[in-house]
Formats: sequence, C-alpha cells, structure tokens
Amino acid sequence: MTGEQVGVGPHPRPWPDDPRLDPELLEHGDRRNVIDRYRYWTVEAIVADLDTRRHPFAVAIENWRHDLNIGTVVRTANAFLAREVVIVGNRRWNRRGAMVTDRYQHISHVASAAELGAYAVSAGYRVVAIDNLPGAVPLESFALPQNALLLFGQEGTGLTPTARDAAEVVCSIAQFGSTRSINAGVAAGIAMHAWIRQHA
Repeated sequence: MTGEQVGVGPHPRPWPDDPRLDPELLEHGDRRNVIDRYRYWTVEAIVADLDTRRHPFAVAIENWRHDLNIGTVVRTANAFLAREVVIVGNRRWNRRGAMVTDRYQHISHVASAAELGAYAVSAGYRVVAIDNLPGAVPLESFALPQNALLLFGQEGTGLTPTARDAAEVVCSIAQFGSTRSINAGVAAGIAMHAWIRQHA
C-alpha cells in the first residue's frame, strides 16, 4: 500500500502570470513541506512573504556537541514564525530534523554565550533562558516580553553558566513525573507556544 502523496502535481496550462511562481515547480509539481498558500512559489518569494509578518520573538540554542535537537527547534520556530534562530557555539548542526524549513527561517550564529548577550542587546532582545534550575520562575505564570530571545541549553547538560549569566531571567517548565528534564526540542516548542498564547 502506498501513502498519499503530499502536495500537488504539475500546474495545468496556461500558467498564472505571477513572478512569485517557480517554472520548475509549475512544470513538475510541488511536493514540498509548505502550506497550500505557497504551492509553486519560489523559496525567495516565500521568505519575503514571511518577512512581512514574522513575530518579534527569537530562539537561541547552545550547540557544543552537535545537538540533534537543533533541527527540531528550527522547524518549530518556522511553524510559530519566529524572527530568527540563533545557534550558539559550533556553526555546524544536523539539518535533518528541520525538514527543509531552514530554507525559510532566518538563522544566525554567535561563537559563544558571552557574544550572545551582546548580540541580544544590539538586536533589541530580552534574553529569557529556559531550564529547570533552582530559583527559576515558572514559565506558566511568567509574562514573556514581546521581544523575548528564548534561550535553551543542549540536551543532557542544559544551559552553561555563561548562558545563564546572559539571561535576565530563567524560567522553568512544570513537570510531574520521575524524569529530571524533558527533551530540549520539546522544551523549545512549549516555550514558543507560551509566547504565542500571550502575544499572537
């Protein structure tokens, strides 16, 4: 049994006269992971349209050990239309989990958590770290700033001390089971949706 194909096939002729459309996609079909509104559009046209309505929050994640969660974070940031994703540390990351959404999402890089603090100031962000640390403020009751830069540590080790120092507040996500922490990609999704619920 074959699964149902995603997307649309070749566009019937005559083709629409629209500069946003990609002749290759019109000719051969569009099977990309995009919403129907963007069928047959070029990548550049999609990015330009998203840029007209991106939200003012951003996401940053530390990447010291080639964290496999970064792709998930990028994909979720695209889904919630974050202004950008900032990779802290190693520039290279595994793009498989992003499901090609990195083509439509602005991604920046800073070499260290200390640099992230300076970058946040220059870009007009307020850094809100997410980690279950002693003294952390519950995310569920915290008023996230509109210009929040949501900062996450990598899987297992959490935020580095320097990253914590770059944040004006650390928020925790309520947990009720036996595990000490939740997956970094999942935590990022929860925090982004918390921002969406408050501001979008």
